[in-house]
Amino acid sequence: MARTPSNMLPLGTKAPTFELPDTVTNTLISLDSTKGKKGTLVMFICNHCPFVIHVNPEISRLGVEYQKQGIGFVAISSNDVDNYPQDAPHLMKVKAKEAHYTFPYLYDETQEVAKAYDAACTPDFYLFDDALRLVYRGQLDDSRPGNGVPLNGEDLRKAMDALLQGSPINEYQKPSIGCNIKWKN
Repeated sequence: MARTPSNMLPLGTKAPTFELPDTVTNTLISLDSTKGKKGTLVMFICNHCPFVIHVNPEISRLGVEYQKQGIGFVAISSNDVDNYPQDAPHLMKVKAKEAHYTFPYLYDETQEVAKAYDAACTPDFYLFDDALRLVYRGQLDDSRPGNGVPLNGEDLRKAMDALLQGSPINEYQKPSIGCNIKWKN
């Protein structure tokens, strides 16, 4: 299991726009259509990564809790499906249903969106404010597969709670750790 950290895009960065196919609804979804009134969470995930499999229950809970509060959620997979067929769009649709995602699960076939976000690993989390300026990037929490630390989303929850309350978000943010994005050759 490779351990790749986030690249930590600079805080304040404007969210790169996108329009990608949603694997569940087979419709094109844009950043604007997923934008929440109070903020937007963009997640880079995939089907097969053990780190993502480990956090799936928590990201599903976060979606249920925070979408109701005005934070838009979207997940994107940018992996090369020729070499990693378990991440193919038809299997993403299955995973989204199994994991009870309440948010779109988009396929970035060209990998241009992942490059625009400087995404490096799965999972990689980017929280933007209501003006789509980056306020948090980093880990969900300290839990990793097999480390015995409870999965609770603490770091991301604190950032989303502060955003919702209009409080400052701690600029000390730990990078996410996960499998590297499977780039095309």
